[in-house]
Amino acid sequence: MPNIKSQKDRVVQAAAEQAHNKAIKTNLKTVVKKADAAIDANAADKDATVLAAVSVIDKARAKGVIKKNTASRKISRMAKRANKNA
Repeated sequence: MPNIKSQKDRVVQAAAEQAHNKAIKTNLKTVVKKADAAIDANAADKDATVLAAVSVIDKARAKGVIKKNTASRKISRMAKRANKNA
């Protein structure tokens, strides 16, 4: 545990940021799994589910939770799978 006040504050801030990022990543994984399941099942709401997943991926990228290329790769692969099963 740090002795300097500013470093004590940084420990608290880092913990809060870590919890925030974890929540975003958990939601991201959930939405991507739902989209993958909709693609596999060729569900009627497949397009809406994929669009929602792309939106969540873009928001995570904008907030800096995932890197730009990671977001692009996830979106590209999902779109490729969705269009293949169209």
